[in-house]
Amino acid sequence: MPPDAPAHRASLQKLFITGLLTLLPIWLTWVVVKFVFVLLSGISKPLVEPLSQEIAANFPESLGWFNALWVQNTIAMAATLLAILAVGALARRVVGQRLLRWFEALIARVPLANVIYTSARKLLDMLETKPGSTQRVVLIDFPHRDMKSVGLVTRVMREEGSGRELAAVYVPTTPNPTSGYLEIVPVELLTPTDWTVDQAMSFIISGGAVAPDAMPFTRAGER
Repeated sequence: MPPDAPAHRASLQKLFITGLLTLLPIWLTWVVVKFVFVLLSGISKPLVEPLSQEIAANFPESLGWFNALWVQNTIAMAATLLAILAVGALARRVVGQRLLRWFEALIARVPLANVIYTSARKLLDMLETKPGSTQRVVLIDFPHRDMKSVGLVTRVMREEGSGRELAAVYVPTTPNPTSGYLEIVPVELLTPTDWTVDQAMSFIISGGAVAPDAMPFTRAGER
């Protein structure tokens, strides 16, 4: 074996690790963008696909490219985005709010749909407002006292009998914050932060890479 073989091997390993660490964020970004692209295009595709095929059939010389799959997916995604923007604009008006109340009244009559919609609606509403006596983004002792997890306070309750304040804390997982744990924690055991929900989500999704230079860890009065 040549004397410089270990050095070459170590150099190749460093190049491989550097290349891998460079490509991983790009790959993860592509996976997320592709998932959103497919999700959004899939909503409108049942309507867009036959329309595109009809346009391509009627004008094969000039608009035959409408039958291409990527064109259909792009149009479907754009149609879904426009529909979402239209719903957002409508929801800000009196007519849209009346329609939303009518829809909610209709959903309330469907047992399973009522539970899912009401729970999701309450969670989103609560994330937009502070829960009262605590900050929205907190740290909790999880899985044990010497380790902390980032949590979102969704509600503050009181313990029966003692009246002690208890917080319902949702603890998202990395890198998918849509899954996680629900913990009931005494308010005095929460470590408050000055983070916004967006900052907390960036911290969780990035695996801690996107984070401030300093953060709280020890509660006041605890050493």
